[in-house]
Amino acid sequence: MRCLFQNLLPLLIIWSCAALIVFQRDGSAVSLPNNETVPAVIVFGDSIVDPGNNNYITTLIKCNFLPYGRDFAGGDRPTGRFSNGLVPSDIIAAKFGVKNSLPAYLDPNLQLEDLLTGVSFASGGAGYDPLTSTLVSVISLPSQLEMFIDYKIKIKQAVGESRAAYIVSKGIYIVCIGSDDIANTYAQTPFRRAQYDIPSYTDLMAEQAISFLQELYGVGARRIGVFGLTALGCVPSQRTVAGGVGRACVDSSNQAASLFNSKLSSQMSALNKKFPDARLVYLDSYNPLLDMIHNPALYGFEETEKGCCGTGNIEVGILCNPYSLNMCPNASNYIFWDSYHPTERAYSVLSSLVLDNKIQDFF
Repeated sequence: MRCLFQNLLPLLIIWSCAALIVFQRDGSAVSLPNNETVPAVIVFGDSIVDPGNNNYITTLIKCNFLPYGRDFAGGDRPTGRFSNGLVPSDIIAAKFGVKNSLPAYLDPNLQLEDLLTGVSFASGGAGYDPLTSTLVSVISLPSQLEMFIDYKIKIKQAVGESRAAYIVSKGIYIVCIGSDDIANTYAQTPFRRAQYDIPSYTDLMAEQAISFLQELYGVGARRIGVFGLTALGCVPSQRTVAGGVGRACVDSSNQAASLFNSKLSSQMSALNKKFPDARLVYLDSYNPLLDMIHNPALYGFEETEKGCCGTGNIEVGILCNPYSLNMCPNASNYIFWDSYHPTERAYSVLSSLVLDNKIQDFF
């Protein structure tokens, strides 16, 4: 399924003198301009794009147990992904024609071909705010970057400097992180709220984001997509905790996410001018998710306010476990899998809405 070097794009159909069209399992297609090929997809972030790195560290932020993964590759495979199946890192790797799932860098069973076509360094619970990762003992963003530097050394030793340099410079990099900063660290840490109001806290987040992107550029990344925050106030757990009796979307959380997104987008535009040989692409996930929630029937969903796992109101991580009652029979009808993370199908729809019209901006 994954052939090294000459056959890195197993899902291609090459039309004569045309762009490459990459077909996903759901039938959607994206175009890579000028017969471009992508050697690898490399991901940094949090639980949205963690395919199991947290399995191999000492933290409570884990999901390597059922019902997580109950629909992964045919069923009942809890891999450490915070969903019932695939997560966006997998879906994005498929969109760029690289492979159908993106492994965790810390997986001890990684093969050379896994490394050469990309991995995820993401760790559930991480954030832009340095405090976020510390609070829950997960892999911080700076530590993820250190892991990437180690990754570069490994592939250089395996395939030589020239091939490694090609993988690093032509690979697609995805950064998806920040929701835990607002939903957890800021909301639940009194001394953080004493230090910062929302405008100054989102300034801190944006400063950390831009610093990371500059460091990532410094170690060779050039094609970098950065996800903005989703409408955090509308995820089930936030509705339960702060949405009142009616479990309404929490406006303050949504406003904080939107404020951060505007700062991130603006500063990324400035960074693009500073690094003209780079392609930094801001990926808006806020509005697409909000539209999915407000218009579920348009996307084939039925339930938008609670997750599939248990009551769907508060269960996430260790609270969503084999003993959870009232599991929904068909997760594809739900936008959310647990009280914080979407289902595989919602991730697939959202990834298409966010990424498909931005593909050419990477090249």
